[in-house]
Amino acid sequence: MKRTSEAETDPDMADEYDFSGGVRGKYVDRFPPGSKIVVIAPDNARLYRDSAAVNRALRKLSKLPNRGVARKTSKGKRKAARVKGNRG
Repeated sequence: MKRTSEAETDPDMADEYDFSGGVRGKYVDRFPPGSKIVVIAPDNARLYRDSAAVNRALRKLSKLPNRGVARKTSKGKRKAARVKGNRG
């Protein structure tokens, strides 16, 4: 008995898609182990030339005091941190 592939049974897969010549894991070596892939909105992406620039900005941001950053409460729910200063 012939097994049906997922492409043959998936109604969302168009008939013209042919992955028979595809290579599994072709681009896996582009990212070091432990990397996280994050999608940045186009308006934010225009601010940075490359991933090194994004990493520099995030490192600087992470060294700032944790003002206005959500933190976990004793019950495990997230609660916005209070920010000192003027309201208005």
